[in-house]
Amino acid sequence: MTDRSGSDGTLSVGLAQIRIDAGEVDRNVDRACRVIGDAADRGVDLVALPEIFTVGYFAFDRYERCAEPLDGETMTRLSAAAAEHDVAVLAGSIVENLAATDGVETPADEGLANTAVLFDAAGDRQLVYRKHHLFGYESAESDLLVPGERIETATIEGVTVGVSTCYDLRFPALYRRLVDDGAELVLVPSAWPYPRIEHWETLSRARAIENQCYVATINGSGAFDDATLLGRSTVYDPWGVVRASSGDEPTLVTAEIDLEAVEGVRSEFPALGDRRLS
Repeated sequence: MTDRSGSDGTLSVGLAQIRIDAGEVDRNVDRACRVIGDAADRGVDLVALPEIFTVGYFAFDRYERCAEPLDGETMTRLSAAAAEHDVAVLAGSIVENLAATDGVETPADEGLANTAVLFDAAGDRQLVYRKHHLFGYESAESDLLVPGERIETATIEGVTVGVSTCYDLRFPALYRRLVDDGAELVLVPSAWPYPRIEHWETLSRARAIENQCYVATINGSGAFDDATLLGRSTVYDPWGVVRASSGDEPTLVTAEIDLEAVEGVRSEFPALGDRRLS
């Protein structure tokens, strides 16, 4: 991790809204590695990938077959890509085989989890986040996966970063916890489908406004048998203003995270200090 004293207080982020093909792990990871290189060439400090970008969130019948441990091929490749290109990488999320993961605390001895890993620019693992809130409405996620228990932050180029995943956006207490732990930027890898565009935009903006931090939502692109991802990966600043966004096609969204903006908003409008409930 980089010490804040060596940073100028800014972080360039790239949201990798890649196309995701159901069950095509090698193809999807190849795309992820290419976009990491492209983002680094554009001067990005941190590249973030979407939720279940390896298998495809809606490919529930492929989860067990395509599950991997945290030291499996996908995370090994992404760690190497981070080091090769000298760029931090949020490995959006994969389907993790908990029984096969070694050396990292897990919420259960067996089963599957929706797991994101944050690597620094040396390729070293800085944070593991397993999705806490599992979607049950017309989804098999809550039946197939084990919910996460740990909430962590990490420092990348002087910015304190937290992670949540997709459906977590509907649960504000998680974001309060991240802010209490120092988060200035929350990355939200997602697989948000049509038609819930208003929910996607409103919830993300609300989490930024109420926590006076940057929120960056990273969605995928592509269609599955019963769902189409709506894209619209977006960076919201601490006022809830959109700093960069996209449509629903594959793209790389870039924006600058400015710590002075976080500090300025919290100083000018110190609502976080007026809380009476925790």
